Amino acid sequence: MPNHFHFMVLGNKITVGVARSDADGGELMRTLNDSIGIMLRSYTNAINKKYNRSGKLIREKTKAECITCSDGITPSFYNTSSGTQINITNPEKQYPEMCFHYIHQNPVKAGLVQKATDWEFSSARDYAGFRNGKLVNKEVPRQYIINIKGD
Repeated sequence: MPNHFHFMVLGNKITVGVARSDADGGELMRTLNDSIGIMLRSYTNAINKKYNRSGKLIREKTKAECITCSDGITPSFYNTSSGTQINITNPEKQYPEMCFHYIHQNPVKAGLVQKATDWEFSSARDYAGFRNGKLVNKEVPRQYIINIKGD
């Protein structure tokens, strides 16, 4: 997408130990959000250095959420005459699938391409077998996502 991106990452832990200690001598813990922030700041610094510029490259409103946890997720909702309803019945299984397809359909819905596999920067090409990228693990999503399609 020209103005944003999505990552769907499988993490082994909520927090990770950092190789340095805090002021009290305890180990510091870094969340996935912290790690993504460090990655985005590093990328911004590299681009700014390369092009001799300064300032923000990526807007501050970034978020990460656990999509396999039933507590704290924000799955899609819809409004009905009887109130707001969740769009899924099994959040632990269906929400990761919804996110997977949402990410791949994003450039289609934005009118940038006709099919998800047409978007050069999408892993949809890898899942469809059109490309064999090194960043995509095709086996892991099959544990969480029932219907993987390329378009």
